[in-house]
Amino acid sequence: MSSYKILYKRPAVKSIEKLTPQIKKRLKSKLEYFMDQDDPLVYAKALTKPSDAQYRFRVGNYRVLFDIERDNIVILLVQHRKDVYKK
Repeated sequence: MSSYKILYKRPAVKSIEKLTPQIKKRLKSKLEYFMDQDDPLVYAKALTKPSDAQYRFRVGNYRVLFDIERDNIVILLVQHRKDVYKK
């Protein structure tokens, strides 16, 4: 079991609310799976532009951008892969 807790920032909550119920269910189950592992960061990829976020999880065609703050995984944004890195 992971020692991390998940926290959501407001933009992440708003972007999740816009998703279809099927995508929300898949996102929830994948995040639960990652958090059940000893080290969820094994499934994460470090980003080259840390100004956006430090890491990302891949959930199908969606990307979950997050930072690590002490024992918390702070989810910053959830978007489709075609839009997530555009500014």
